[in-house]
Order: sequence, then C-alpha cells, then structure tokens
Amino acid sequence: MLIGELSALTGVSARSLRYYEQEGLLTSARDGNGYRAFAEGDVETVLRIRSLLNVGLPLRTVRQMLPCVIDASPRLDPCSELRQTLHTELERLDAAAAEISRCRDLITGILDRSAPA
Repeated sequence: MLIGELSALTGVSARSLRYYEQEGLLTSARDGNGYRAFAEGDVETVLRIRSLLNVGLPLRTVRQMLPCVIDASPRLDPCSELRQTLHTELERLDAAAAEISRCRDLITGILDRSAPA
C-alpha cells in the first residue's frame, strides 16, 4: 500500500510515517516509480508505535520496545531488558512530575504574594 493509504488507515500523517521509516521503526519497498510501498502488517506496527508514543515514551525507548509489543493496547511480551527499561522510564517521569510540581508551587506562591489586599 502507498503511504497515503497507510496514513488514512492509521490516522498518522505521511510526514510521521516517513520519520518512523527514517528512524528504523518501519520499512518500505520502493515501486518502480519510486513511491514507498508498505505491507499490510505495517498498519498494526504503526498503531503499536503510536500507542507507545502516546504514553509518553521517547522514540529511543519505542524502538527498543517495539519487538516486544503484542498489540496496540499496548500489551507486551516481557522481553529480557524490557522491565528495566520501563522502570527507568518511570523514574524519568517521576522526576519530571516532581519538577512540574515544584514549579507549580513556586507560581502559586508568587500569585499568593501578589494578590491585591
């Protein structure tokens, strides 16, 4: 199928699909006219990629996890390094959440001190 068809079936832009291909997450063959030709199974692959990105995982982690993803829910097969990778991502997200909370508290304090008397 052509990139436009894959885009329509998955709701993912052609630009994103080209990026996934550039990053090694998707592969395509080239037709005689140079157009990208994707396999039917790439629909599921794209849905799996999107499900992992939608939970906030960076692309490098998605690349590592993709072979372990069973479906787009995402449901995973516990690959050897997968659990540690997910624990590392949780630590990263916890640190980011703590920083956001700290910044929120600072802004709240500024607003409290700046309230009209």
